[in-house]
Amino acid sequence: MRRNDQHIPVKIAYIGGGSTNWAIKLMADLAVDDRLAAEVRLFDIDKSAADRNAAIGNRFADCSNGAAARYKSYSSLEEALNGAEIVVISILPGSLDDMAADIEIPARYGVSQSVGDTVGPGGFMRAMRAIPMIADIGLAIKRCSPDAYVCNLTNPMSVLTGALHKVFPGIRAWGECHEVTKIRKLVAALANKNADSASFTHRDVEVNVLGINHFTFVDKISVRGKDMLPQYREFSNENRQSGWTDPSEISSDAEHDRFFGSRNLVSFDLLQRFGMPAAAGDRHLAEFLPGRYYLEDPESWGFALTPIEYRKKDRAIKIARLEQAARGEAPLFGKKSDEALTDQIVALMSGQPFISNVNLPNVGQIAGLADGTIVETNAVFSGRGIQPIFSGSLPPALLEIIKDHAQRQTNLLDAVLTSDVAPLVELFASDPLVRHLPKAQARALYTQMVAATSHLLPKEIARAA
Repeated sequence: MRRNDQHIPVKIAYIGGGSTNWAIKLMADLAVDDRLAAEVRLFDIDKSAADRNAAIGNRFADCSNGAAARYKSYSSLEEALNGAEIVVISILPGSLDDMAADIEIPARYGVSQSVGDTVGPGGFMRAMRAIPMIADIGLAIKRCSPDAYVCNLTNPMSVLTGALHKVFPGIRAWGECHEVTKIRKLVAALANKNADSASFTHRDVEVNVLGINHFTFVDKISVRGKDMLPQYREFSNENRQSGWTDPSEISSDAEHDRFFGSRNLVSFDLLQRFGMPAAAGDRHLAEFLPGRYYLEDPESWGFALTPIEYRKKDRAIKIARLEQAARGEAPLFGKKSDEALTDQIVALMSGQPFISNVNLPNVGQIAGLADGTIVETNAVFSGRGIQPIFSGSLPPALLEIIKDHAQRQTNLLDAVLTSDVAPLVELFASDPLVRHLPKAQARALYTQMVAATSHLLPKEIARAA
């Protein structure tokens, strides 16, 4: 890779460039990074939001450690993609009003959801909305930048990363999620507790990851060569009743902590159930199991159901702050986030290997799951691309749960891409959060949810409900 003044040049197309969250984190990470010289092209269906973020991004030049990244908004997807070496996809499939229907309609049937963006009835509907959107983006990448590396940040991660690979076989795409950071932070805290002067962070913690997105587990944990799995098991057992909250996750916003925080009680319980530590956050983990496990009484398990009204309020606050920043009325600071994206980009552009947990098609890295299933394991990023690492096998009982979800996600993807409405109701009703409902109620729930989001669904699917 050619370098310019020791900086690695890279052209990044950011689809969903008006993002109020992930785009801003990438800007701050690029400001801290001293290795890349990035040109970032922002595209969003809301052009004004992309314009705002471009103005913010260019302001980060004042606090950049290395070559300041350059930002520009674009009016067309194709224009942003042409010549891109990295493509980042971070879109909201629909609106928060659509997500409100995903949560509120199932609640009338006694179906609770803590997040509603991955599995369960909410994740199912979100996938049906998003698959056509992601498919269009994947085909545009095939036309405009077929050799680019593509990072998907959009949920439901497994289904949508699968959509990219389905419509563009050979695409160099991975799904990126930070949930595994949670167990790495906990282990870093354990390592610091027993060290005289060390100051470990989650980046010092190595884990072997197995599972599917938001339902991930680890069977190896170490800090600089020291096996931490026995210590984690002991800590989990000691805190099974009281739970534990990472101090670094506690903010000054008590309402935010209430709706997004947890005490890891679900994680600790899953270790007891299956013998393998859970890596993702409790709010996501809980949705992969029948509601009677955790969602019927979330408070006793140390987490809350996140209401859409809070999400709307939080989004409005973020937008107001971003508009201030775009006008130059608020200071900006380069601060490295917990995300691994800039390190992954550096590895791909420079050839220096970097290991990270990501979502990729299964080619044998997890035993017992079908080839092509989108799984989450570690992979090596380097000049050779993204190569998944063989991660091993899951406990039989856990494998069956994961296989059930993975097969449903694969079948849902195929049905939406082909507008095959026949299997959709049965797939919907087979989810662990729905399958306890009588068939007539499950069908009624599906029909009402499709009607609420029909404006964003393929016409054949909307009409058939």
